[in-house]
Amino acid sequence: MKIIDILPKDAVICDASVGSKKQLLETLAGLAAQKTGLDERLILDALIERERLGTTGIGHGVALPHTRLNALNKIFCAFVRTTPVDFESVDDKPVDLVFLLLVPEEAGADHLKALARLSRLLRDETVAADLRHAKDADAIYTLIQNNDKED
Repeated sequence: MKIIDILPKDAVICDASVGSKKQLLETLAGLAAQKTGLDERLILDALIERERLGTTGIGHGVALPHTRLNALNKIFCAFVRTTPVDFESVDDKPVDLVFLLLVPEEAGADHLKALARLSRLLRDETVAADLRHAKDADAIYTLIQNNDKED
């Protein structure tokens, strides 16, 4: 599975302006609700519950909030580049690059494969820098597409 297979082009936000982790999660839930047809509150509550288990801020300005949802019928991904925000990341650095991953309850190994693929993409310092400097959402999508390598 490639990231582009689960990331709709219109699920990329460039330069969101949020002031807190909660606002960022609300932005992600709102975007996901628009694209999946699921209830925004359901998504937000699931994301908040997942964050209570431990932060999805993986360091180096990157977060991968993710959760399983019964009501979802296929994997959904979104990307947001935001003003730096405290995300309680493992390295205590603010987050500005965020991939959201929502998976159906029965997704099994696909959930972990998708998380690994997203993490691998953003661990590439060149890709992360390019995403931070991309001029718009189309450029971000193209960067993701061009760097979405097969395993």
